[in-house]
Amino acid sequence: MAGTVGIIGLGIMGGAIAANLTERGWTVYGTDIDPSKRDALDRAGGTACADIAAVCSAAPVVLTSLPSPGALAAVAAAIAATPAPRVVVETSTMALADKLAAEAVLSQAGHTALDCTLSGTGAQAVNRDLVIYASGDTAAIAAQMPLFGDFARAAHDIGAFGNGTRMKLVANLLVAIHNVAAAEAMVLANAAGLDPDLVVKIAGSGAGASRMFDMRAPMMAARSYLPATMRVSMWQKDMDIIGAYARELGVSLPLFEASGPIYTRAMDAGLGDQDTAAVFAVLERG
Repeated sequence: MAGTVGIIGLGIMGGAIAANLTERGWTVYGTDIDPSKRDALDRAGGTACADIAAVCSAAPVVLTSLPSPGALAAVAAAIAATPAPRVVVETSTMALADKLAAEAVLSQAGHTALDCTLSGTGAQAVNRDLVIYASGDTAAIAAQMPLFGDFARAAHDIGAFGNGTRMKLVANLLVAIHNVAAAEAMVLANAAGLDPDLVVKIAGSGAGASRMFDMRAPMMAARSYLPATMRVSMWQKDMDIIGAYARELGVSLPLFEASGPIYTRAMDAGLGDQDTAAVFAVLERG
């Protein structure tokens, strides 16, 4: 049964989640520093609020979708200043230390924080094709499963708070490598004189298939990287987080490390605002 939820951060992911929840009958209160995002929530059937305090006063469960560690820290402090208890479902991709710092602030104020990272792009969010890596209090996660079910195709309890982020970094490592692998395959196919559309169709159904190939090889075949489901510039942040965490653990990631300079070259080529499928253009140039 649908209920009431607050959403702080109405960007690509948060906005899509809000729209899906209102469509499924949820009462959604939300806020964003961008007035146009608040207007979009109103148009989608939700209720835009002027600030975080207003969202929290209306909703016992608040979902956060934020762009930076600074934003997470500020939002955690603002929620902590509101009356407890409240469940805070934190979905952003951040370094583990940033998540743990936010959890400490919220728990000290009497709120329950869940680290619930999302696997999927903005386009997948629109289609409820997300997977949720939920971590934290088991009972609180179980209580949010009806909420999760109305904006994602699957949700998993990964265990202790922070495991959601750990799992997301593992998943994003695969995304980084598979995206570049798809680009390499398409470069080879073009050099071999194969029809790129046929390659997309056939390779995507074979043993070498991957979700990234399915999503991005068509963009590579068309040499069209807009609209971006994940901008190269935004992806750089995720790459940096994975690399830093691997160094902290003393883990060698040779394939991931080999993919990094290719994304950097895409940035240097002025492709930062385009989809990460644009690594194809980098490899095609040689």
